[in-house]
Amino acid sequence: MKVGIYGQFYHKDSGEYIMYLLEALHQFGIEIHIEQRFYEIFSSKLNITETYETFTSYEDLDNSYDLFLSLGGDGTILRTITLVQDLNIPILGINTGRLGFLATIQKEEIKDAISKIIGKEFEVIERSVLAVKTSPENKDLKKMNFALNEVTVARKDTTSMITVKTHLNDEYLNSYWADGLIVATPTGSTGYSLSCGGPVITPNSHNFVLTPIAPHNLNARPLVIPDHMNIQLEVSGREDKHLISLDSRIATVDINTIITVQKAPFTVKLVQLQGQSFLKTLRKKLLWGEDKRN
Repeated sequence: MKVGIYGQFYHKDSGEYIMYLLEALHQFGIEIHIEQRFYEIFSSKLNITETYETFTSYEDLDNSYDLFLSLGGDGTILRTITLVQDLNIPILGINTGRLGFLATIQKEEIKDAISKIIGKEFEVIERSVLAVKTSPENKDLKKMNFALNEVTVARKDTTSMITVKTHLNDEYLNSYWADGLIVATPTGSTGYSLSCGGPVITPNSHNFVLTPIAPHNLNARPLVIPDHMNIQLEVSGREDKHLISLDSRIATVDINTIITVQKAPFTVKLVQLQGQSFLKTLRKKLLWGEDKRN
């Protein structure tokens, strides 16, 4: 079995868990490859006696990997996806901080999680991805034009609101006068969209949600749409440029650029161990059913 490991940061408390993870993988005879920058960060802090193969980008990877381990939080998984892209490598998120919606394996559960992987006690959940095109073409979005959570257009260098003219399958929907507009997948429905009043959508739903950010018209509400729809956005405002973000990646786009958002031709595969479920994570993360009065 061949696995890749990626992490963004090294924290003092995470050192023992990195060592614990490597030891667990060695115990099961798993071939280990580590993202080079992350390897350099933690190997300088820890007493690493083994030498590992490394990779730096999507171009270094192929379909020979059985699994990718993302060590960090939900944000680290979003970065992991920029490495894996369309290679169909399943990703398992190991959370070294608080419980996440994507990185659901707690650091204390590492050995048990690896044991379940070896024993095939898991399923692979496919998550929809958004793809973006612009006209005229934006070079910053050409290479990595996809997002797992959301695509957001927002104002830049101004406190004034922008207008986001929106079409669905070439039919006019609305012109949102707001700070911006979020197009979120079911995965992203528990992120930025949720904080702006959007609904929670279960991962297996074939939907996207349009969520305005601080709209001037209070009757502008989030809208759930089928994920086969073609979404077209055009931003106008007082400034010459506005922002577009794809998960954690941000680019600057000229005003009146036509932005097309649609379902990507590939999905992201996330590993869900036996005993886990989205609903369990939802209850824990959002504290549903908990009442201090009881």
